[in-house]
Amino acid sequence: MNLDMRKKKTVIGKTTQGFLRLSEIKNDSVVMDDGTLRAIVAVSSTNFDLKSQEEQNSIIFAFQRFVNSLEFSVQILMQSRKMEIGGYLEKLKKMAEKQTNELLRVQTLEYVEFINRLIENASIMNKNFYIVVPLGTSILPKVPGFFSRVFGNGKAKETKQRIENFEKSKADLDLRVESVMANLGGMGLKGARLKTEEIIQLYYNSYNFEAAPVIDPSKLGDMKILVS
Repeated sequence: MNLDMRKKKTVIGKTTQGFLRLSEIKNDSVVMDDGTLRAIVAVSSTNFDLKSQEEQNSIIFAFQRFVNSLEFSVQILMQSRKMEIGGYLEKLKKMAEKQTNELLRVQTLEYVEFINRLIENASIMNKNFYIVVPLGTSILPKVPGFFSRVFGNGKAKETKQRIENFEKSKADLDLRVESVMANLGGMGLKGARLKTEEIIQLYYNSYNFEAAPVIDPSKLGDMKILVS
């Protein structure tokens, strides 16, 4: 009985970090526990249903070309979050208060009221799209030899080799990211590689659903794109 209780406590007490297969996040890249790298690209979206049949076919064919052009596997991630529009509505209310035209003021307040009724009866969701670009080459250094372990210089060599391996692998990963974003442009989409802080935020929000919304794809146009 006591043994079972101790086992249960061990499972319950395990942190989220214990389930993540990453080692560190640095230089806009994720280093997995096996030494391989990942880059994450935020992708803009398009309303497929509002497109004409010809435009839809064009997008489908462009996506086929995108997939066929890849020489490596990618992961497409979609996250749905309840949209936070409280700030937007407050901004509209302030605009209405400053409005000198009575008709525009009334119409703005009616619009705010309409949105309030809408979100009371339906959950307005915001969808964010990402492409995870992997590199399978491990940056982990080779196991030090016998003499390195005996004379105590193995740790320094490991650290140096890990840094060198990371820089080389990151350069290869950067080329893959550029290739992905160039192909996204062929579909009329924009992509922006997430910075270190944004990757950390994405991971945090993925495991903390009550946290603030993640990267807003509507701001992709303001981001610096590596390849247009």
